[in-house]
Amino acid sequence: MRQPDHPAIDTVQLTEVLAALADPVRLSLVATLADGGARTCGEFDLPVAKSTLSHHMKVLREAGILTSRVEGTRCFVALRPELEDRFPGLLGRILALAAPPLTG
Repeated sequence: MRQPDHPAIDTVQLTEVLAALADPVRLSLVATLADGGARTCGEFDLPVAKSTLSHHMKVLREAGILTSRVEGTRCFVALRPELEDRFPGLLGRILALAAPPLTG
Protein backbone atom coordinates (compact mmCIF):
# COMPACT_ATOMS: atom_id res chain seq x y z
CA MET A 1 0.00 0.00 0.00
CA ARG A 2 1.42 3.40 -0.91
CA GLN A 3 1.90 6.22 1.57
CA PRO A 4 -0.79 8.95 1.62
CA ASP A 5 -0.01 12.37 0.19
CA HIS A 6 0.26 15.34 2.56
CA PRO A 7 0.17 18.99 1.55
CA ALA A 8 3.35 21.02 2.01
CA ILE A 9 3.01 22.86 5.32
CA ASP A 10 3.54 26.26 3.68
CA THR A 11 0.49 25.64 1.47
CA VAL A 12 -1.85 24.82 4.38
CA GLN A 13 -4.53 27.50 4.61
CA LEU A 14 -6.21 28.62 7.84
CA THR A 15 -9.64 28.56 6.19
CA GLU A 16 -9.18 24.90 5.20
CA VAL A 17 -8.02 23.96 8.70
CA LEU A 18 -11.01 25.70 10.28
CA ALA A 19 -13.43 24.14 7.78
CA ALA A 20 -12.06 20.67 8.53
CA LEU A 21 -12.40 21.24 12.27
CA ALA A 22 -16.01 22.45 11.94
CA ASP A 23 -17.30 18.88 11.89
CA PRO A 24 -17.90 17.34 15.36
CA VAL A 25 -16.54 13.92 14.35
CA ARG A 26 -13.33 15.44 12.99
CA LEU A 27 -12.98 17.65 16.04
CA SER A 28 -13.33 14.54 18.21
CA LEU A 29 -10.61 12.78 16.20
CA VAL A 30 -8.26 15.73 16.72
CA ALA A 31 -9.07 15.87 20.44
CA THR A 32 -8.24 12.17 20.76
CA LEU A 33 -4.89 12.70 19.02
CA ALA A 34 -4.03 15.81 21.03
CA ASP A 35 -1.96 13.78 23.50
CA GLY A 36 0.70 13.62 20.82
CA GLY A 37 0.60 9.91 20.14
CA ALA A 38 -0.09 8.08 16.91
CA ARG A 39 -3.03 5.70 16.72
CA THR A 40 -4.26 3.12 14.29
CA CYS A 41 -7.53 3.81 12.56
CA GLY A 42 -9.14 0.95 14.47
CA GLU A 43 -8.45 2.55 17.86
CA PHE A 44 -11.08 5.25 17.48
CA ASP A 45 -14.42 4.56 19.14
CA LEU A 46 -16.77 6.76 17.15
CA PRO A 47 -20.38 6.14 16.10
CA VAL A 48 -19.60 6.17 12.36
CA ALA A 49 -18.97 3.52 9.73
CA LYS A 50 -15.38 2.63 8.89
CA SER A 51 -15.73 4.26 5.47
CA THR A 52 -17.04 7.46 7.04
CA LEU A 53 -14.15 7.50 9.50
CA SER A 54 -11.73 7.10 6.59
CA HIS A 55 -13.38 10.04 4.84
CA HIS A 56 -13.03 12.25 7.93
CA MET A 57 -9.36 11.32 8.28
CA LYS A 58 -8.79 12.12 4.61
CA VAL A 59 -10.36 15.56 5.05
CA LEU A 60 -8.12 16.24 8.07
CA ARG A 61 -5.03 15.00 6.21
CA GLU A 62 -5.77 17.07 3.12
CA ALA A 63 -6.34 20.15 5.31
CA GLY A 64 -2.85 19.61 6.75
CA ILE A 65 -3.96 18.65 10.27
CA LEU A 66 -3.13 14.93 10.30
CA THR A 67 -0.22 12.90 9.12
CA SER A 68 -0.77 9.30 8.06
CA ARG A 69 1.67 6.47 7.50
CA VAL A 70 1.10 2.94 6.34
CA GLU A 71 2.99 0.03 7.89
CA GLY A 72 2.03 -3.27 6.35
CA THR A 73 -1.74 -3.52 6.58
CA ARG A 74 -2.06 -0.90 9.32
CA CYS A 75 -2.48 2.83 8.97
CA PHE A 76 -1.27 5.16 11.72
CA VAL A 77 -2.50 8.72 12.16
CA ALA A 78 -1.21 11.56 14.32
CA LEU A 79 -1.50 15.31 14.51
CA ARG A 80 0.91 17.01 12.17
CA PRO A 81 3.55 18.67 14.40
CA GLU A 82 4.39 21.36 11.81
CA LEU A 83 0.85 22.73 12.11
CA GLU A 84 1.77 24.27 15.47
CA ASP A 85 4.63 26.15 13.78
CA ARG A 86 2.34 27.32 10.99
CA PHE A 87 -0.52 28.42 13.30
CA PRO A 88 0.85 28.69 16.87
CA GLY A 89 -1.68 27.76 19.56
CA LEU A 90 -4.56 27.24 17.11
CA LEU A 91 -5.42 23.61 17.84
CA GLY A 92 -4.99 24.01 21.58
CA ARG A 93 -7.29 27.01 21.67
CA ILE A 94 -9.95 25.37 19.49
CA LEU A 95 -9.89 22.22 21.60
CA ALA A 96 -10.13 24.26 24.81
CA LEU A 97 -13.12 26.17 23.46
CA ALA A 98 -14.80 23.01 22.19
CA ALA A 99 -14.40 21.13 25.46
CA PRO A 100 -17.59 20.80 27.50
CA PRO A 101 -17.62 23.15 30.49
CA LEU A 102 -16.73 21.64 33.86
CA THR A 103 -19.60 21.49 36.28
CA GLY A 104 -19.12 21.30 39.96
